[in-house]
Amino acid sequence: MLLRRDRAMTAVSIVLDVAFHAGRGTTVPAGDIADRLGEARRGIEPVLQALSRAGILGSTRGPRGGYRLGRAARDITLAEVVSATRPGESEDEGGSPPASPSPLQSRVVQPLWAELEGSVMETLGSRTVAELLRRAALEGLQRPAPEALNFAI
Repeated sequence: MLLRRDRAMTAVSIVLDVAFHAGRGTTVPAGDIADRLGEARRGIEPVLQALSRAGILGSTRGPRGGYRLGRAARDITLAEVVSATRPGESEDEGGSPPASPSPLQSRVVQPLWAELEGSVMETLGSRTVAELLRRAALEGLQRPAPEALNFAI
């Protein structure tokens, strides 16, 4: 469920970190992302892989490898980011099969949760990574300066 925040917030934070720190033609190493988020690299790897599979992030292997946005920040909605990292319909977040719900749970609580989730996803669908970058700028956060171009003739 979306309202379980940890994985969804981690995914949005990762994509924003990559958008904020990757320059033109550069990538952001997974270790740097993990350090800035205060997470273990092994802990964010499944999220990075899911985001890469969904085309939200692109990756490069090797000593200078890392992650970059898969498309322009204005074309990536937060709903896409969250959806890319949600568990499948048959599995829940804990990996155990869902318990049989009580009548109150199945007829009242679960429909309410689905309604709330729909509202949240609708809101996330109208927000993009570019908007988060603008918010970061309004908060006074400075993006790293791109490396100067070096031309040789």
